[in-house]
Amino acid sequence: MAEEHLKRELGLLQATMMGIGGAISAGVFVTLGYAASLAGTALLIAMILCGVINLFTMLSYAELGAAIPSAGGEYTFAKVSFGGFISFVTGWFEWISNMFYAAFCAVGFAYMVSYTIQAAGLPLTASVPIIAAVTVAVFAIINVKGIRETGGTQTLMVVVLLGILSVFTIWGLITGQRTGPLQISAAGDFLGLLRASAFIFVVYLGGEAIAVAQAEIKDPCTNIPRAILLTCLALIAIYTSIAFVVFRIVPPGDLAGKESPLAYVAEQFMGPLGAGVVTVAGSIAALSSVNTAIMAQSRVAYALARDGYFPRVFYRIHKDFGTPCLAIAAGAILIAATAATGVVNFVAYAADFGFMVGFICVNLSLIRLRMRKPNLRRPFRVPLYPLPPVLGIVTSALLMLFIEPGTLLIGIELFILGLIVYCIRMVRYYRICLAAGGMNFGVSAFSALLALIIALDPVAVPMPHPMALVSLGAAVFVSVAYFIAGLLNITEEKGRAN
Repeated sequence: MAEEHLKRELGLLQATMMGIGGAISAGVFVTLGYAASLAGTALLIAMILCGVINLFTMLSYAELGAAIPSAGGEYTFAKVSFGGFISFVTGWFEWISNMFYAAFCAVGFAYMVSYTIQAAGLPLTASVPIIAAVTVAVFAIINVKGIRETGGTQTLMVVVLLGILSVFTIWGLITGQRTGPLQISAAGDFLGLLRASAFIFVVYLGGEAIAVAQAEIKDPCTNIPRAILLTCLALIAIYTSIAFVVFRIVPPGDLAGKESPLAYVAEQFMGPLGAGVVTVAGSIAALSSVNTAIMAQSRVAYALARDGYFPRVFYRIHKDFGTPCLAIAAGAILIAATAATGVVNFVAYAADFGFMVGFICVNLSLIRLRMRKPNLRRPFRVPLYPLPPVLGIVTSALLMLFIEPGTLLIGIELFILGLIVYCIRMVRYYRICLAAGGMNFGVSAFSALLALIIALDPVAVPMPHPMALVSLGAAVFVSVAYFIAGLLNITEEKGRAN
C-alpha cells in the first residue's frame, strides 16, 4: 500500500529525529513545576510510567506502520482495520490534535521570545500572536519545500537541542551542589502520582509523527519500527535523567510558581548563562514540535482527502516539491488563527484528548487487524501480544479520567463537529442539492396552499381585508421563490450527475 505520490526521502536518523523532536516540546521546560507539586520526587516514577504507557502503544504503531506504510498514520490503520465512521473519527482527531499541538508549541515559543526580550531589557515590544503566526508561516514554507528540507531542519534542531540537554544533565550529575540524598516520595497519595502522569503525558506526544510520515520513509519495513522504538527509549532516558538532575539540585517545593522550572534549576548550578542556554533549548524544542506537527496534520489531511472525507484539493501534490502544499497551507492558516487567540489551555487540552483517542484507536486497530487478516505480512510483530495493545487501551483510558474535566467537554464538542463534517461529506453534494430542492418544493407547496386558503376561504382565516391581502401576497411570493429555488437545486444536481 505504498504511496505513489509522496517521495521516500527520510532515512532512519531523520525519522528518529522527527519523532524525538516532535515529542520534546516546550512543555517539558515548563511543566515540571506543577507536576512536582502533584507527585513530589515520585515524578521520576511518573516519567517512567508515562514512557512505558507510551511504549505499549508505540509497539502497535511499529507493527502497523511496517505492515501498512501508507500516508495517514492512525487514520490509515483504522481505515484498513475498521473503515467507515471509526476510521474518519480517528483521522479527524489526529488532524485536529496535530493542529492544536502546533498552535500550542507556537504560542509557547512566542512567550519565550517575549520573556527573553523583557528580561534583557530591550526597547522592543513583542506581540505573542504575531510571533506565533510568523513562526507557523515560516515552518509552513519549509514544509512546502519538501520532506527533505523538513527532515533536515528537524535533524539540525534536535541535534542542537540534545546537545544542550546533555550538557545540562552531565553538568548536573557531576556538580557538587545538591540538596542532599535523593529520596523518592510522593507529595500526595497514589492518585497524585496518576494526576501528575496525566499532566506530563503531553511530553511524550509527537512521536507518532513517524507513523504519519511513513509514506516518506526509506525502507519502511525496517526503518519505521526502529525509529519508533528508538524514539520511545530515548525519550524515557532523556526525561528521567532531566527529572533526576532537577530533584538532585533543588527540592520539589522550590519549583512551584516558576515560569520555567528547568531554567531556574540551571541557574542554580550553571549561573545566568546556563539559564539562558536552557531557554534557548526550550525555544528550539518548541520550534521542532511546530515543524513536525505542521507536517503531520498535512499528511493526515492528504489521506482524508484521498478517501473523499476532505476536499479533494488537499490531495494535490506540488509538481516540483512533491508535498501536499494546499493541505499544508490550509492547516497553517487554521494553526496561525488558533495560536493568535492565545487560548493556551484550550489547545493543550484538545491536543491531549485527541492524542489519547488516537492511541486507543491504534491499539484497537492492531487487535482487529490481527483477527481479520492473520496472514498479512508483518515485518515487525508486537511481542507478548495481546498484552501490550490491551494495556495501551486500558492505561490511555485511565489517564483520560485524570485530565482536566473540561477536556472531556472539549472532546465531545470536537466529536460533534467531526460528525457534522462526516455527514456532509458522506451524503455528497448532489444529495444535499436534492434534499434542499425537496425542502424548497415543500415550503413552496405549503405557502401555495396557505395563499389558496386565504383567497378562497376567508371564514377559515378571519383577518382584516388589508392584512389578508398582505398575507396573500407574502404567501404567493414565498411559494414562487421557493419553487424557483427548488428548480435550481434539482437542475444543478442533474447537471452534476450528468
